[in-house]
Formats: sequence, C-alpha cells, structure tokens
Amino acid sequence: MSNIKLHDREFVRTISNEEIVAEVKRVAAAMNRDYAGKRPLLLGVLNGCFMFAAELMRNLDLECEVSFVKLSSYQGVDSTGAVREMLGLSESIAGRDVIIVEDIVDTGLTMKSMLETLEAGNPASVAIASLFVKPSRLQVPVTVKYSAFTIPDRFIVGYGLDYDGLGRNLPDVYDVVE
Repeated sequence: MSNIKLHDREFVRTISNEEIVAEVKRVAAAMNRDYAGKRPLLLGVLNGCFMFAAELMRNLDLECEVSFVKLSSYQGVDSTGAVREMLGLSESIAGRDVIIVEDIVDTGLTMKSMLETLEAGNPASVAIASLFVKPSRLQVPVTVKYSAFTIPDRFIVGYGLDYDGLGRNLPDVYDVVE
C-alpha cells in the first residue's frame, strides 16, 4: 500500500516503519550514552508521541520514568500558533533530568511554551527528543538535542501523527499529496 486516503486528502508513503525503527534506535543509543548513570524523566507530549515514546523506551538501557502531558496547537493540517495545555504534569521535576518526547517540532511554539513551563519546576536539565523536525518552519529558536528525522515543510501522517484524528495507527509515514 503506497497511497492512502484520510478524510478528503490523499497521502503517499515516504518513510517505512523499518527506517523509523532504525532511527529511533540511533536516538536511543545517543540518550543511553548521555544519560548513563542518571534516571531521566521522559515527558511525552500526547497524542502524537505515543508510538515514538514506546519505541524509544524499548531501546533505552537506563533507569528512566515516563509521564505524559497533552498540548495542542494544530487544527487540520495547519498549526494555529496558539498552544493550549490540556493535561498537565503531576510529578515534581525539581532536580530531575527531563527529556521532552515529541512527535514533531514544526513552528517551535509548543516547545517554547513547554520549556518555559518546565523551567519553573527547577529541573536539573531539559532536552528535547523529537521524531521529526521541520527547520524551515521554526518561528522561535529551539534546540532539539535528539532528532530522528529532519524533514522539509510538508504535512505528514502515520506513526502517531494524524490528520483530524485519523492515521495515528499507521506503521509508516505518509506525505499529503497536494
């Protein structure tokens, strides 16, 4: 299956599950080196991160914890630019190494908002791990320490990413056909 239809849009497969898993293993290896002897808190941003977070956790050889927050800035295929916190962090992050686990860094606005919120909790460190980064779309400077894929400005679905609720369950990643 190379093309799919979700709602009113057609999508073409561009990244296979095998490619994704290989890149997540590479990211996990870097995190294993950087956090050896530490106990980081992986803080996943729902809904999109769930598949990336699960694959990442399977490949980490460290003591770590995972928690989730739910933030949103998308409507349809466009970023609204406004970040709404929907479900917050319940545990203390004071003195902790925190790794934000995100599906995609697009404008950077969600990460900027989240970093500001987390800094108020006095963590020891905060790093960002993202499955996808779109450097051409960044509106604010953010540093993504762990990135699996750098992609051009295109709308993608699959492997946790959706188009109006559909496509998150796809094991591969698909680009919208314009």
